[in-house]
Parts: sequence; structure tokens; C-alpha cells
Amino acid sequence: MAYCSATASTRGGTAPTLSNRSSISRLIDLNITSNASNQLFFTATAKTAYRKRRFYVRSEAKPKLKDPVTVEQGSIDKSKSDAEAVASRITYHAEFTSSFSPEGFDLPKAYFATAQSIRDSLIINWNATYNMYEKMNVKQAYYLSMEFLQGRALLNAIGNLELSGAYGEALSKLGHKLENVVSQEPDAALGNGGLGRLASCFLDSLATLNYPAWGYGLRYKYGLFKQLITKEGQEEVAENWLEMGNPWEIMRNDISYPVKFYGKVVTGSDGKKRWIGGEDIVAVAHDVPIPGYKTKTTINLRLWSTKVPSADFDLSAFNSGEHTKACESQANAEKICYILYPGDDSLEGKTLRLKQQYTLCSASLQDIIKCFERRSGENARWKEFPEKVAVQMNDTHPTLCIPELMRILIDLKGVSWNEAWDITQRTVAYTNHTVLPEALEKWSLELMQKLLPRHVEIIEMIDEELINGIVTEFGKSDPELLEKKLNAMRILENVELPSSIADLFIKPKETSVVDTSEMSKASDNGSIADEEDELVENMEKEVDLPPIPVTPKLVRMANLCVVGGHVVNGVAAIHSEIVKQDVFNDFYKLWPDKFQNKTNGVTPRRWIYYCNPDLSRIITKWTGGDDWVLNTEKLAELRKFADNEDLQSEWRAAKKINKLKVVSLIKEKTGYSVSPDAMFDIQVKRIHEYKRQLLNILGIVYRYKKMKEMNAVERKDKFTPRVCIFGGKAFATYAQAKRIVKLITDVGATINNDSEIGDLLKVVFVPDYNVSVAELLIPASELSQHISTAGMEASGTSNMKFSMNGCILIGTLDGANVEIREEVGEDNFFLFGAQAHEITGLRKERAEGKFVPDARFEEVKEYVRSGVFGPYDYDELIGSLEGNEGFGRGDYFLVGKDFPSYIECQEKVDEAYRDQKRWTRMSILNSAGSYKFSSDRTIHEYARDIWNIQPLQLP
Repeated sequence: MAYCSATASTRGGTAPTLSNRSSISRLIDLNITSNASNQLFFTATAKTAYRKRRFYVRSEAKPKLKDPVTVEQGSIDKSKSDAEAVASRITYHAEFTSSFSPEGFDLPKAYFATAQSIRDSLIINWNATYNMYEKMNVKQAYYLSMEFLQGRALLNAIGNLELSGAYGEALSKLGHKLENVVSQEPDAALGNGGLGRLASCFLDSLATLNYPAWGYGLRYKYGLFKQLITKEGQEEVAENWLEMGNPWEIMRNDISYPVKFYGKVVTGSDGKKRWIGGEDIVAVAHDVPIPGYKTKTTINLRLWSTKVPSADFDLSAFNSGEHTKACESQANAEKICYILYPGDDSLEGKTLRLKQQYTLCSASLQDIIKCFERRSGENARWKEFPEKVAVQMNDTHPTLCIPELMRILIDLKGVSWNEAWDITQRTVAYTNHTVLPEALEKWSLELMQKLLPRHVEIIEMIDEELINGIVTEFGKSDPELLEKKLNAMRILENVELPSSIADLFIKPKETSVVDTSEMSKASDNGSIADEEDELVENMEKEVDLPPIPVTPKLVRMANLCVVGGHVVNGVAAIHSEIVKQDVFNDFYKLWPDKFQNKTNGVTPRRWIYYCNPDLSRIITKWTGGDDWVLNTEKLAELRKFADNEDLQSEWRAAKKINKLKVVSLIKEKTGYSVSPDAMFDIQVKRIHEYKRQLLNILGIVYRYKKMKEMNAVERKDKFTPRVCIFGGKAFATYAQAKRIVKLITDVGATINNDSEIGDLLKVVFVPDYNVSVAELLIPASELSQHISTAGMEASGTSNMKFSMNGCILIGTLDGANVEIREEVGEDNFFLFGAQAHEITGLRKERAEGKFVPDARFEEVKEYVRSGVFGPYDYDELIGSLEGNEGFGRGDYFLVGKDFPSYIECQEKVDEAYRDQKRWTRMSILNSAGSYKFSSDRTIHEYARDIWNIQPLQLP
């Protein structure tokens, strides 16, 4: 894991060394002085001479770089102002490390040069951070996640280093605006939704709070997909975020690890297991620096790409014309990191997903173990491994960390089974993010046996030990109870129990007492012969009966996480209770101390301070400083000013500025024109039936239908003008979610072109929703919809971002909505819908045919079917809301049940918005009450309660 063993080369001069053992470690101390000018100070810990170079950047296109610049390699010339020094660094990179031709200095080239210049600063602090960690040999946390939804890095890095002013002025001197340069950066396509965004917020907080930690993920070449919205609905094309290169990452060619698939397990003469043969690939490290805010601490996100050695290229086959065969091994390796969540309807898709998960786990653990051994010196004491390493599995995707760590310890390091199991359990912890059964991963045992044979052996042994522990705990006196516990808690599903245990559940065959007198009578009547004939006839018939289906043998990854880790945490108070009382209730009863709650949070740096500068200035003014960016408890001070007319006026003005930005965004992305004076009503999240975008759009359809039944005067009196904005991606293979997208866009196309309705109602689907789009939409939002079926959303994090930015939520008592409502006040949250404890009963009522739908709901369904929104056949979508039970039927997510409550709540929203003083007060109190939902608070809790790590601040 010695990331510092590589050297960054820069054409035209000596680059800063990246050796983590170098005595040259120049730190950047970045502070904003009281006169508001950014000052950049360099402190050298060793005297190092750097040659000065004079060069020109030639440019025939405008803007031209005006003057020659003198650059002291790796530093800023203190004889110049900050802006002049920054301009020198940008110009240097434009000339010597650019990926562009020397002609011109257009925006793409300006972006790359700017990013490379700020990366120089990050590398210096990055090296110093890990020099300190290596020297102190501190315990370090490692966060493994299949997703990291980073967003753009440039503005965040400049802001965290407190260089926004200097870079803005420098780029202005070079002929560009900072915001235009920032807009050239594509979002890193390394995630999709809340799981990845949470991971990225956590990295920001870990760095800001000076905790020793790294993130580990995969470097997806094509991301999830780029979403296009056409007349047919959603279409998917590959992401192109890496086509121009990535100036933030450093490829570590010297840091790579072998990863094996398939093969077989053999036992050597020494009795040790060896996994041999099969398919071998190489995972290569790509490092991305993560800077903290107002600190020198800069941590690392290590991403793995996959390849095979050049020797695996079949040159003979290629020269024989078998080009595809020659490249087969390389293609098989590289495709592991092509796509996030590849379609898994096919065996090939399932295999690829499992390969992805194992690659992440194996490469990361090998890296972590290498670091532990290096820091420990010649005699690594493995029992101390959990005292130096904490591994956090973000959901079930990294579950293979458990058997992989066991494999490495036992097979490669010679640790005994008992000691390896103790080490693993004390090292690994698991965050649960879902209560949906389909999201609690289960892998085919047959597939895993083929792909990872040694790991299956280890999992089988863990399962056997678990079975023995359950039998010891519950005893054998009540076989029915014991069988129930084993069925719920085993790691292996539909796999035979050990014979000693299975015998407990064999029921004795029933024997009947035969009345011989009756048999005699029957014999006399010839009925026995008749019965024999009937039996033979029935046996012949049974030959034609269909075979009994074979139940698939599965590996339950969530159960393995619970058994193999020392802590299981939920991500919101209500979710953690569901985890304990429902999802893992049997485990909770057995190990209650293992379960914790860690309510999610979001970084206030990206999600207020940088994305909403106008509101940030207001908060700073009224709270007496910008301390709130690090200590969000300060936001609570806004409560005492909530009725202040001056604050309310400033608050509304900031919101209007943000809304105007979104007006431009909508015009650019969709072609629709919307009014900034209308309420901006936003629902942006992954498209899924449980998140109930369908409820939202059916509510809009109802609103539109009622408008059409009124005259113009009645409409204006009854309805508040709204712009209803949707965004989010439906997985390419999730047909029902894609139908929801199609309905939203069809409804929008009809309403937005209805001259009778005009600006009273607009419906917009913003394509290809990502972090950068969110950074525009969230500050402009006035109402945000978090309307999932109660008990189905683990937490949510977008609800926190909206609330922080003064947006009022409409939602159910689900996920973090519960805690947000508690903090902002019940009067400042629009609540509707069934509660979590009612859901099971309501579904049962539906299955029994007792549910009576509201007449308004029936009216809306028929209106959609009438064809008013176009010729598309919505029977399958609307049909899912009908019937009592069955796949794709029975309204499992209770849209019909909650519909009346929802539209009545929306009427309260209209009423509140008409009173702008009341609405602004509610908005201020939402921002004031959001202080709890900083990821800084969450990370402090993880560090204290799960990882047992301490901050380590650079001098």
C-alpha cells in the first residue's frame, strides 16, 4: 500500500518527489487573512535547490497568455501576489504537462492546467500526511465501497485549500472565468446514488477531521451510463468521463496485485491448502487525493483498474489472424472495470458482478496487509492487526472481504483458523443500507464454487461453526424452534445440514393400526384387489407429473456480514430499529451489542458552502462567522432570527438567484421555459417503485385534470404556480422504472405545451442527473419530495441536502425524514401517508381483497389510460396498482393507499406557499435544524464507536 513509492514526472523540470520515505516534505499552510486576500505559505523542512525556468506559452487564439512567467518548480514565487503565482503555475502546466496541443488556451486546456496546478499542492500535503501516518504507525480505517459519487473535484479542492480568490483572479488574468473553467470538468462516473454520495461525503469529513483513513473502489471506465431522454423515454449510452484523461488521478504502475478466479484447491504435503490454476489478472492502483477543509490532511481514494501482463497476449494467434482469441485474456480482465452494476439477468452478467466484488476485496486487502507488514517491520504480530486496521464494508458488495482475509491469513501467512477468525471479526464491520429483500445479496453457491473455490470452503466452515453455535445457544429440546433459527440465520441457504443436526428434524413415519376384520370383509368383497389396481393406475399417472423444482443453493451475503463483523450499523434511527426488529432480528437477539445506529450525514462544504455561495454568505453574516462550515451546530443560531424581516428578505433574494440558474439549466437541457416566480417542487433520486416517483406524477396528473375542469380565474385562485422537476436514472433492465420515466416525460410534454395552463404548471425531467446537476437544483429548491413507502428507505441523504439549503420537505415517516422532522419542527415538514408499523397489515388487507381505493385515485388512473398523454400503452404500469396480489400486481408500494393523504397534503403546501413570510420562516428553520445531519458528526461516531481511531493533525 506504499502509494508514495511512485514518482510524478513533469516534463521540463524536476518534479516533487512522491517517496513516502523522503526527508523532503514541504507542507502547504493555506490561510485566509483578515483582509480577505488569500495567502499561500510554504514551509520547507529540508533545504532544496530548484532551478528557475523561463518559458512562454505560445497562443495564436484568444485569449493569449500575455507574459513570460518564471516558475520555481513545485512552489509559488513569493515575490509575486497569490494570483500572479497561481497564474504562473497554471501557465507552466499548460506548457509542460498539458494533454493538448500548444496552440491556444481554450477552456478544456485551461481546466486541465488549473487542475494540475492545484494537484501539485495536494500532492505535497498528501505525501506529508502519509509520512506522518507511517512514522506514527497509527490505526487506520479503510472504507470499501462499490461506489464513490465524487462530483467535480476542482472547485472543492480550491475551496478546501482556501484558494478560491487567488484562482479566480489568476484565471481572469489568463482570460477565463473560474466558473467557466470549473464547468469543463466531467463528473467522475464512479457511482449512481446515495450509497456512492455518502461514501464521498465520508471521505471529505475524514480528511477535514484529520482521521487516518483511505477509501477503496473500482475505476469504472464507462460508469453506470449516461442517460438520454427521447420520445421513447430513457435511453442509455456509455459514460465518456475518461476520454480526455483525468488530471486528478495518479496511476501507480508499481502498485499492483494478482487476483485469481476459477482454478482448484489442493492440499500440500505440509497440510496447507493452495488455490492453483484458473484465470489470473492484475489489479493496478490509481490514486486520487482527497483534501480536508482548512487542514493540511489529504487522504487517499485508491481505485483499481484491471489488466493482464503483456505475456498473456497470444502473439501467435494474432499473427494467425485469430485476433479476438489473441486479445481474449486482456478483454476478460479489462471488462471487470468497464461498467458499474452490469446487467445480471444472464449468467455472464452475474459472473462479472461477482468478479468485480472479489477484485475490490482482494486487491484492497492485499494492499492493506502489505501496509501493515511494512509498518510492523520484520516481525508482524497478526493478533495486533485489528489494533492497526479497521475495514468498513459499505453495504454487502464488499462481503468477500471476510473469506478473503481468512484465506490470506490462513493460507499465505500461516495463521491458525481460530486466530484468523478472531482477527477477521475484530477487523471488519458492516453498514446495512437496505431492508429490501432483493438488495440483501444472495449469490448462487454453484457459481461461487466455480469462480472462488477456496472461498466457498471457508464460507462452508464459517456456516458450520455458526450452526454449532446456534445449536449450543438454543439447545435441542425444541426442534421446531431450532429449525426456525437455523433457516433464518444460516449463511448457506437450501444446503443440507450436517447429518448430526439434520437427524434432529427427521419426523418418524406414522404407522396405522389395521382392522383385520375389516380387511377380511373387504377381501370377501374383492375390494383389496380393486385398491391394488387403483394404486397401480395412480402410480402410472404419477409418472407424467412435472418434476419437483430444484431449490437453488445460495450464499446469503448479509448473514455472512453479520456473522463475520464485530459491528452492524443502520443509517437512520428508524432503519436501525427495523434492522434489529425485522431484517436481522434473530441475530440481534443473539448478539444485541453488535448492532448500532449511525444516522447518515452530508458534507456542509460541498452541499452548502460551495454549491450555494449566496446563502452561505447570509448564514455567515447572521451567525457571526463561517465557523458553521466546520461546526454545523452554529446553524441553530438562525432560529432566533427566523422572523427577522431583513433576514427573510435576504433569504428570498438568495433563493431567487439560485432559481434563475435553474431556469437556464432547464432551458439548456430540455428546451422548456419556466418561470422563476413559480414554486420549484423537486424530486431527484434513483428511479425505483419504492421511492414512488409514480405517486408524485399521478398527483401532478390529478392537479392538471382539476385545472382543466376550471376556468382561468378559478385555476388561479385554487392553485399555486409550480415547476415540478424530476431527475434520476432507472437501471437499464428495470422495465417498470423506465415506464415511470416515460410517463413523467409524456405528462410533461402535454402539460408544458398546454396554452390554457401556461406557467401555472410545468413538468420537467432533467436528463442525466448527477452531482453537478444536484449542486444547481438543490439550492434552488423550495419543496422537495421524499415520499417512499414507510419503512423501505434506509435513510436518504438528499433529504438532508435539501433541508440544509432551506428547502421544505414533503414526505412520509421513513428513513432520516423522521429525524429531520424532529429537528426542524413538525410545523415545518409536510407529513402524509401510512407509517412503517402499519405496512404489513395494509398489505395483508390488500391481499384479502378488503382495500377500497379512493375515487380520486381511480379517476387519475382512467385519465392516464384515456390517451390524453399520448398513445403509449400504460396498462402494465397502471396495472401494477390494481389487483390484490401477485408479481407486478397488488400495489405493493401502497401508492393507492397513500394517494388521498398525499393530494390533501399538497393542498396544504399550496396554502403555505401563498404566505411568503410564513414560507420563508419555515425555510430558515429547516436550515437551522439541519445541523445534526453533517457527515462530520457521523464520522466522529464511526471513529469513536466502531473503528477506534484517533485524529492525527499535521504540525
